[in-house]
Amino acid sequence: MSRALAAAGWRMEGPLRRGDELAGAAAGVDLVVIATPDAAVADVAAAVRPVESTVVAHLAGSLGLDVLGGHPRRASIHPLVALPDPEMGAARLQGAWFALAGDPFVRRVVDALGGQWFAVADEDRAAYHAAACIASNHLVALLGQAERVGAAAGAPREAFFDLVRATVENVAALDPARALTGPAARGDAETLERHRAALDPSELEAYDAMVSLAQRLLAERVEAD
Repeated sequence: MSRALAAAGWRMEGPLRRGDELAGAAAGVDLVVIATPDAAVADVAAAVRPVESTVVAHLAGSLGLDVLGGHPRRASIHPLVALPDPEMGAARLQGAWFALAGDPFVRRVVDALGGQWFAVADEDRAAYHAAACIASNHLVALLGQAERVGAAAGAPREAFFDLVRATVENVAALDPARALTGPAARGDAETLERHRAALDPSELEAYDAMVSLAQRLLAERVEAD
């Protein structure tokens, strides 16, 4: 975040790390960003002396504003993007989507990065963050399963990348229900059973769960039509 905002022309103070003195972090700045693991946000916020004019914001998708304690101007900025390392993360924050809450100053952060934003109320934060994890973390786990199953059949993981990209584009252009293809969408029970017979038993629980979700999408499509 600091690299992205610096590239956008903001003046950034040096980051404070574990063991640094935090009490004066909010003095003389417009915004303090707490970019720690979720479990540390409350303790870090409590260690910072409140300043009436300074916004204190965290980046935790699942937490509300209450963890920021008595700071008069509180906010949350959650980038809806995967940030695997500082360089790639700074680049991906440009034009990203953000979930915001609290003090409207944080909209200036999104504007500086050329991004888009939507508001998420405190009571909805956990559900929102679960959706984000499903869209990112669970997708990675599923691709890991595709790699394992494909490797057992002699197929390299690179062979599936174009299929994955096209599938995501189909969902973006249509919607999940109408982008669904394959045996579950066709109601082809025989093919599904051939899949199950070919899979290692350790893969069946995840496979069956995803078939069930695909069938749920199909039912929703039929109902909508």
